[in-house]
Amino acid sequence: MTNRVSYAPQDFQKMCKQAERDHETKKLVFLMDRVKRQIAERGPKAEVSRMGPGAVNSDSSLRLPSRSVPLER
Repeated sequence: MTNRVSYAPQDFQKMCKQAERDHETKKLVFLMDRVKRQIAERGPKAEVSRMGPGAVNSDSSLRLPSRSVPLER
């Protein structure tokens, strides 16, 4: 006969939450590694040429409207 360990409900919930956090952490680490690899594949010159010294951000032409009108709920 084997001994079974029975956890209290709170302990089981804590263990589940910790497992979810661990899983999310692993996914985040994987995504960060993939982004780092993609940046490394482009090389350092691609980053410098894209945002060189004195470069104007092209996103400035795509300004969002001001929040003068309250949001509808």
